[in-house]
Amino acid sequence: MLGEYRISGRRAAEISASIERAVGAGELRPGQLLPPMRELAARLGVNPNTVAAAYRTLRERGVIETAGRRGSRVRHAPATTGRDHIRVDVPEGVRDVSSGNPDPALLPSLARAFTAAAEAGDRAPVLYAEAPVEPELARIARAELDADGVPEGPLAVVSGALDGVERVLSAHLKPGDSVAVEDPGWGRTFDLVPALGLRTVPVGVDDDGPLVDDVRAALTGGARALIVTDRAQNPTGAAVNATRARALRSLLREHPETLLIEDDHGHGIVEVPLNPLAGTTRHWAFVRSVAKAYGPDLRLAVLTGDPVTVDRVRGRQRLGPGWVSRLTQRAVVRLWADGAVDGQAVAAAYGRRRNALIDALARRGIAAHGRSGMNVWVPVPDETGAVARLLHAGWAVAPGARFRMSAPPGIRVTVSTLTEDETGPLADAIAAAVGPAPPRAYV
Repeated sequence: MLGEYRISGRRAAEISASIERAVGAGELRPGQLLPPMRELAARLGVNPNTVAAAYRTLRERGVIETAGRRGSRVRHAPATTGRDHIRVDVPEGVRDVSSGNPDPALLPSLARAFTAAAEAGDRAPVLYAEAPVEPELARIARAELDADGVPEGPLAVVSGALDGVERVLSAHLKPGDSVAVEDPGWGRTFDLVPALGLRTVPVGVDDDGPLVDDVRAALTGGARALIVTDRAQNPTGAAVNATRARALRSLLREHPETLLIEDDHGHGIVEVPLNPLAGTTRHWAFVRSVAKAYGPDLRLAVLTGDPVTVDRVRGRQRLGPGWVSRLTQRAVVRLWADGAVDGQAVAAAYGRRRNALIDALARRGIAAHGRSGMNVWVPVPDETGAVARLLHAGWAVAPGARFRMSAPPGIRVTVSTLTEDETGPLADAIAAAVGPAPPRAYV
């Protein structure tokens, strides 16, 4: 018995389901130790191999972790709950700068685009077994990828960046394989990888992207895949510059069997150029989402890669949703064709807000990071205390624990809707909450 919860079941599937339900409901807490296999087997009256099979299933699903003689315990961010629970409830009257959302005022009207797409006069209904990618969307997307130096490859359309990442990982890896991920990095990636039965290997990040020595150590240590955010890295705003890209390409050529996945969700909202790594390994994928520039509710991203990878993604997609709505694809084409978003103006707006806060913090002795995108990362000595003090001062920021594995503590501030008049007071509140500190790396 663990606390007030009793594990039940006679078969491995029943035992694993019992534990997973308890974790999802919060009855088994992150970090809580599970009974030794023989002890639980005796308690349930089953063979120890049955419990071993149940624990193996839970490990592969990212619910528990095993540390040899120290036993098995619930993961600190179990895949059943993810990191969404590591957030701040925003009381009434508190300014929310924690969400990670784009500025609604900078997003185009989706209603007009969908209406125009639906009313196109000579369009026949899309039926089963038709092409999954709208030809005009493929043409425009490919032209933009060419302009950014992304190698030639077939195209697929997926339901957002994370959907693309999941499909590519599933297409190539098997449970137990290791994936190198940025740390600090996107919390959803930290949840997704173990949910697929894979292991995460943290790779440090600075303003110019993943650290080469950390990537080398991960790949030399057996990591089968590497996920890189090219620009507007969440939460740090890092962007891979030309020098870092050359070094990473050179390293990846030494490990040609590495599965490389690049996320360019910042396309359309950043002012820094793309320096892609694609094509340096045998299998690669490049995912470009429209969420940040055109609206998260579109749930659409373009994915390109080597023929084998894209073919596997398309094949698995056919067995599930089949395709991303062609109506949605036509609406995105309409948004692109009408110039519904002025990418340079949007990037400049986010850049002004981001740089204003970073500069204001610097004047108060606070080091912060945010080379691109809509977030600013502030290293802090006491993350929990800083978040609580800022909340008391009227500001809700995102706890860094949502975005890090072994990286030092920090807080993330979303500047997408931050006004000029708010920048100074927010900087004052952060300075009071964390105190001046010498500049430090966030790796």
